[in-house]
Amino acid sequence: MRPTGQLHLGHYHGVLKNWLKLQNEYECFFFVADWHALTTEYENPQIIPANVWDMVIDWLAVGINPGSAKLFIQSRIPEHAELHLLLSMCTPLSWLERVPSYKDMQEKLSNRDLTTYGFLGYPLLQTADIIIYKAGYVPVGEDQVAHVELSREVARRFNFLYGREPGFEEKAEKAAGKMGKKNNRLYHELRMAYQEQGDTVALDKARALLEAQQNISLGDKERLFGYLEGGGKIIFPEPQSLLTHAPKMPGLDGQKMSKSYGNTISLREEPNRVEAKIRTMPTDPARVRRKDPGDPDKCPVWSLHQVYSSDEVKNWVQKGCRSAAIGCLDCKKPLIEAILKEQAPIRERALEYQEDRDTVRGIIAEGCEAARSVARDTLEEVREAMCLNYP
Repeated sequence: MRPTGQLHLGHYHGVLKNWLKLQNEYECFFFVADWHALTTEYENPQIIPANVWDMVIDWLAVGINPGSAKLFIQSRIPEHAELHLLLSMCTPLSWLERVPSYKDMQEKLSNRDLTTYGFLGYPLLQTADIIIYKAGYVPVGEDQVAHVELSREVARRFNFLYGREPGFEEKAEKAAGKMGKKNNRLYHELRMAYQEQGDTVALDKARALLEAQQNISLGDKERLFGYLEGGGKIIFPEPQSLLTHAPKMPGLDGQKMSKSYGNTISLREEPNRVEAKIRTMPTDPARVRRKDPGDPDKCPVWSLHQVYSSDEVKNWVQKGCRSAAIGCLDCKKPLIEAILKEQAPIRERALEYQEDRDTVRGIIAEGCEAARSVARDTLEEVREAMCLNYP
């Protein structure tokens, strides 16, 4: 996530709630993408440091658990930059120019000069961010699927170019022997069934067999995956998009909640400011007087009820608004109560972290160390594949 400062309710409902679920189901890496922030804020880097820590505190306040996931800052893992550089040597320029967001963002941010290599190359840096941890899944919304597809293409091309190590078949056979006689025989039977008969069930069984092996190295395991499918060593697995349900969180004006629209409520917004923002929200323009009936479908307040209110409250709003039995301030009161109730524990935990910055820094330091250990191992393998480990 790019550090843009304190997060708002749109971030919570659209992303962080999903992270809370994923951290209990997968090995997760959540990082502050400060280098990505520089692609558009390279003229204002002074705003980034405070934004970084504000965002980390918000993560911790909503319940992101450093015991269940690795939390770190991108720029503290220099291996991301090295892998980005190495990938840039073999990634066609046209692949970057065709990424849909490249021209879209240039048009949306026309007030900034984005004719930089950093902006053009940021999807490749994203690829490095993903594949350096050999990620199986990347949780994204539909607008980011194209970026994950680029990561898949880059990983596939890298494997094709650099996975054909000298003596590959001999090394693969030797690796198979380390699995023991029974598993070795089963692996070769399944490999033959797939390669000679196209049996995809056999392929799935062989992959599961390899995943279950505890007594062979990661490098040997990847050789056996490549040998199984008739290619070379699979240095980078191709990541998959994990499409997540990200409801459109409406802002105070009915549009998607976004800082660029100035329609947000931050996770830690003071209660009196939350109440003031909700009370002054625009409503159905046809409802000029209290006695005029309204149409909730034409009112931004109704969009927030769909996120926060029970069926009982929503029915009350529909009937009361259409019959003018309730006023607009009456309609807004349950929303104010629901949002403040949601924010209260987040605000309380955030205050604890704000007053104990050493703990926050310690959490990030531990996450950086754990992430860098994984990244170093990957880069060692990449350097070897690209003949950069000189004797």
